[in-house]
Amino acid sequence: MKIRTVKYILKQGVLGLWRNRGMSVASISSVSASLIVLGLIITLVLNINNVATLTQTHFDTIQVYVQDNLSEKETVNIGKAIEGIDGVQLVEYESKEQALLNMRERWGEQGYLLESLEENPLPNSYIIHLENIELADDVVLSIKSVEGIDEVKYYKEIIQNMLRIAGFIRTVGLILIFILTLVAMFIISNTVKLALNARRQEINIMKYVGATNWFIRWPFIMEGIVLGLIGAITALLIVHFGYQYTFDIITARFTAIFSAYLIPIEEMMKKTILMFTVLGTGVGALGSIISLRKHLNV
Repeated sequence: MKIRTVKYILKQGVLGLWRNRGMSVASISSVSASLIVLGLIITLVLNINNVATLTQTHFDTIQVYVQDNLSEKETVNIGKAIEGIDGVQLVEYESKEQALLNMRERWGEQGYLLESLEENPLPNSYIIHLENIELADDVVLSIKSVEGIDEVKYYKEIIQNMLRIAGFIRTVGLILIFILTLVAMFIISNTVKLALNARRQEINIMKYVGATNWFIRWPFIMEGIVLGLIGAITALLIVHFGYQYTFDIITARFTAIFSAYLIPIEEMMKKTILMFTVLGTGVGALGSIISLRKHLNV
């Protein structure tokens, strides 16, 4: 395709947007709304899955926090008592100092935030590896009867619930995206149809002087692509700043402990930029093609 032809297609596509400004705004808004919903669903599902993945290592383990005022001998006796419970494969002791170091490593670049702590808030604990995950409930029940234990953390039900929630959000989200995508395609199709009607006489003249069908079609397809692309960029900006704002609030109000389980904004944007661009331009092009097939006899 010649450079002059490409310039003509781009120019006519942009002019088509300007001639039908009202419908163009409606088209961009509908594409943006669809992709914003998609972005919301992606961020929710990916973060829920990320939390589930990070805590998955606890599937075959139980963490037992011992009371802070116990002597070293009492703490050792608790470990021996746990070792004697049926279903326990291995018992590992984790001091509060080691727990803080491990947390700092898990946080990576955000680990420096822990340096501002005046004292170590983490308790001494035992990490219990199970012989079989199916024995977990019985083991937990036996552990709770041991004296000197402050808390028993077991994440099986939490992870299962999170994955169920993620699945529900994914299903509902896909239905909403499908409906909003159809709406976006319908509006874009009508926008292009208005442009077709406005230029019908010009199109007939072009056909008489020998213009090919695709030469006539391309400006309208380009119009749809530009509409979809603008909608995608708008949605991407809203999702970016919305996610960044939410991330900052969680970090500020609930400390960095929670933010460590969230996907960083840069990684989230890498997952959405290409997807939004492809979907936005794809919806725009498809809406134009549908309109051309129905309303342009070339």
